[in-house]
Amino acid sequence: MFNLMILLLERVGLIIILAYLLMNLRYFKKTMNNRDSWRSKWQLCIVFSLFAIMSNFTGIVIHNGDILSSQIYFQLEDDVSLANTRVLTIGVAGLVGGPFVGAIVGIVSGVFRFYMGGAEAYTYLVSSLFIGLIAGYFGQHTRRIQERYPSIGMSALIGALMEILQMICIYLLAQDKTHAIDLLQLIALPMIIVNSTGTAIFMSIIISTLKHEERMRAVQTHDVLQITNQTLPYFKEGLNQHSAQHVAMIIKDLMKVSAVAITSGRDILAHVGAGSDHHVPQKEIVTHLSKEVMHTGELKEVHTKEEIGCPHEDCPLHAAIVIPLKTHGVVIGTLKMYFTDPNDLTFVERQLAEGLAKIFCSQIELGEAEMQGKLLKDAEIKSLQAQVNPHFFFNAINTISALVRIDSEKARELLLELSHFFRSNLRGSRQNKITLDKELGQVSAYLSLEQARFPGRFNIQFDVPESYMDVLVPPFLIQILVENALKHAFHNRKKDNQIIVSARLESEGLMISVQDNGQGIPQDKLTILGKKAVKSESGTGSALENLNLRLKGLFGKASMLHFESNQTGTTVWCQLPYEREEV
Repeated sequence: MFNLMILLLERVGLIIILAYLLMNLRYFKKTMNNRDSWRSKWQLCIVFSLFAIMSNFTGIVIHNGDILSSQIYFQLEDDVSLANTRVLTIGVAGLVGGPFVGAIVGIVSGVFRFYMGGAEAYTYLVSSLFIGLIAGYFGQHTRRIQERYPSIGMSALIGALMEILQMICIYLLAQDKTHAIDLLQLIALPMIIVNSTGTAIFMSIIISTLKHEERMRAVQTHDVLQITNQTLPYFKEGLNQHSAQHVAMIIKDLMKVSAVAITSGRDILAHVGAGSDHHVPQKEIVTHLSKEVMHTGELKEVHTKEEIGCPHEDCPLHAAIVIPLKTHGVVIGTLKMYFTDPNDLTFVERQLAEGLAKIFCSQIELGEAEMQGKLLKDAEIKSLQAQVNPHFFFNAINTISALVRIDSEKARELLLELSHFFRSNLRGSRQNKITLDKELGQVSAYLSLEQARFPGRFNIQFDVPESYMDVLVPPFLIQILVENALKHAFHNRKKDNQIIVSARLESEGLMISVQDNGQGIPQDKLTILGKKAVKSESGTGSALENLNLRLKGLFGKASMLHFESNQTGTTVWCQLPYEREEV
């Protein structure tokens, strides 16, 4: 019995070695990861059937309780039996591939065992099918409930149970029960122990290999995310020397490469690491490899110095991956990873480089799109700023013209205010944000001209702390709100017209409000005010709509205007990000 166990362990050792070699093939690991597809199931059937056939051929022949020989047999005499590791391979096939794979491998193994002959060979055809199905259902159930393979301990238990099932079949289907009992006394314990142990080892190789693969993918994902996070701000600038230099340094620090280079269509933008003495930024591309990638637009991987094609004799770079960087399908540059030792360039580095290149291309395209969006938004804001009510200028000029003969000094002062107002408008048309101090100066210039037209008709109060004067606001924000109140709030009321302009800091930002004690806004207009143009006798009705569009474009929806109105007055307010002017 002991000798039989040693011989069986030798067979198990052979299977385990082959299993280890098989699990290190990327093709087979891919098959294992996609084992639910029918293509992978048939591939698993073929692989494990070969294992099962080999187990049959390498079995140990037993005759009347004696081990005759341990050589390979293709045909057996009618009065001999065969101890082998067939149950191990069928059981593992079922645990890995499910009932279908287990059944197919069981049938193939059973047919070959029946073909080999021996005492009551049909027994093994029946038992092999049952073992494949039962092991398959065990494996399928475990993956469905726990979403993983059976544990090593569970695999050992299943291996033992499958071998016990084999022994039961031998006894139940045997015509000579005495001979069956003698055979079982010799082979049962060794085969249960060996096949149970072999199943556990086989499954441990599969589980540990796949777990290592998962850990590698997790590490790669972490590295890619870290690199992506750190490089995004630079690639938003586009592909230039400044962004390329920082990106190359980040990749060099986070990846195990000897050097990293980034090129444009013609020039080296950055080169960090080995070979930086002659791969110098702002010089034309020197390697034939980079030129070839630029021309073909296809990734290129080389493992010799000659293939890199650097003309410098002492160049330390002996392997490289060069990936084209594309935007909108056009190659605009390359990402290159160099290695001084060709053995350091593995499939993992290639995969990681391909993934990074795709992400970098997307980042560059997003940066271009963001830049175009900013330019478009800026153009829209400039267009909206230019839509200041032209009637104000005509009215101001008419007022000054009337005062020239009556009060020339007052006319001169108003002309200066109008000049200040013009300058503020020109400055506002060139800037998206100005300080609150400058905005209030523009409002004051506007009010001076309006009060000259309507002396004593309205009173303006400013409740704005001095500490907020350097806070940035959109130009014309307060002026438009004040102008809107003067035109629409009081409806020909000639006294006791009050307007309060206030600013205060809240948790959400700076709140700016313009409050009047006018007649209020009708409910039907209040619901659409600021959302679309409202017909008005004294203007185009689009001032508040345009202002809202500017606020939304600069700061988002949260900064749009809010309106509160009743019969005692109206308050218009908005909240802006608290941003101070840089000194």
